Amino acid sequence: MPHTAQCLCGQVRITIDAEPMAARMCWCRLCQYLGGGSATVNVCFPSEAVMTQGEVRWHDSVADSGNAMTRGFCPQCGTPLFSLAEARPHLTFIRAGALDDPSLMGPQAVIWTDAAPDWAHHDPALPHHPAQMPPVT
Repeated sequence: MPHTAQCLCGQVRITIDAEPMAARMCWCRLCQYLGGGSATVNVCFPSEAVMTQGEVRWHDSVADSGNAMTRGFCPQCGTPLFSLAEARPHLTFIRAGALDDPSLMGPQAVIWTDAAPDWAHHDPALPHHPAQMPPVT
């Protein structure tokens, strides 16, 4: 069964014809900007299974890990939707909040905890990593 996602205004619709591979909560400084001050939860899917309808705008940046990243968002409402790493084009990370079923897969680890603000709460049931952990294969 395909999974679906969308932006706040519904102009961008995403269909994913695969099960999620992994999910992480990220506290890197760039994700804090994307999350409005909190961490982001990013769900990983194989890129070939992700289909998009509607215009997506892209912003290139370098992540705290040093990886060249492209981040996709809706140009109408500004909803952050995607992260793509240049080094891993076979993977697409979709923001859990954009998924029509945000409970599809919860975070399996918390990364970049050293960059989190002092008030951040880290679920003690999840593994914590001070920076990036090994990539999903």
